[in-house]
Amino acid sequence: MNQATKSLFLAKCLNVNKKWLPYIIIIILGLVLFFVKRCQQEEPAKPKTTTDRKQKDPASEVDRNKGFDRRISYIEYTEHARCRMKCRKISQAEVEEIMQEGKVNYNKSNVNARPCPAYALEGVTGDNQLVRIVFGQCDLKTKVITVIDLNTDWSCDCPGDDDKYKNKK
Repeated sequence: MNQATKSLFLAKCLNVNKKWLPYIIIIILGLVLFFVKRCQQEEPAKPKTTTDRKQKDPASEVDRNKGFDRRISYIEYTEHARCRMKCRKISQAEVEEIMQEGKVNYNKSNVNARPCPAYALEGVTGDNQLVRIVFGQCDLKTKVITVIDLNTDWSCDCPGDDDKYKNKK
């Protein structure tokens, strides 16, 4: 039986006009393909284990160029900040607490500074000191630039004290 007789046989069996037969065959093959694909996709889902998941770097989830990044894992202290912390009796733990929970004072911040935007965060430490801490947020680290006690005027002899009252009020 050649192809023409098969088509003729199918046309007579289905009582269909001969010119529509190729379209009907294509539609039937398309439906068969659709159902085969659908059956292959419906495999039972296996539960994910910790080895199946990729470990992500937390830094890849936060865009450090949009807003202040409060993660203390990137913190670095300048020599000036360490000096100010020492003379104003502000601990590293208090600086980290203000970094995580302090309020950004945008009037004292320079978020458009390049290469590192400066954010002035204010808050109250554990021993009730009202402080302002200026952080420079660079690409790979956040620098503590200076630490200011807003209620008490401490006498410090730190590098950069020429502009003593510049960031006070």
